[in-house]
Amino acid sequence: MKLNELRDNDGAAKKAKRIGRGAGSGKGKTGGRGIKGQKSRSGVAINGYEGGQMPLYQRLPKRGFNKPNRKSYAVVNLGLIEKFVEAGKIDAGQTITEDALVASGLVRRKKDGVRVLAKGELTRALTIEVTGASKSAVEAVEKAGGALKVTAVQPAE
Repeated sequence: MKLNELRDNDGAAKKAKRIGRGAGSGKGKTGGRGIKGQKSRSGVAINGYEGGQMPLYQRLPKRGFNKPNRKSYAVVNLGLIEKFVEAGKIDAGQTITEDALVASGLVRRKKDGVRVLAKGELTRALTIEVTGASKSAVEAVEKAGGALKVTAVQPAE
């Protein structure tokens, strides 16, 4: 095989349809746009336009509310903490703080704090200190013989 013999497989590269290049091309004269009218011209953007009628997206009511000052927590599951302790990325002898979770790579960034949820099994006694935790997570840590201290005030669930 030589360089001048290299070529694509059949059907790998499809030729672009050249529009407006004569009647014999199959897409000549009006170029597949029909005859006259706004859409036959260039520079037309009329998505959602309903001929002067109030568009559907404006007729429908707005719903819901987005709280502008809501808090966003980094979420961690107990099962993942257990896995990181087993892997030696988190020291089980020390108090597991939010900074320790970030340093281990379990949490990318703290955001407004770290919140612990009860998904997964916890077999060893750990001391965890975080911004928030679910009730079931607190129970699971205490059942394993550890302690979960919540530093910030959490709204009632």
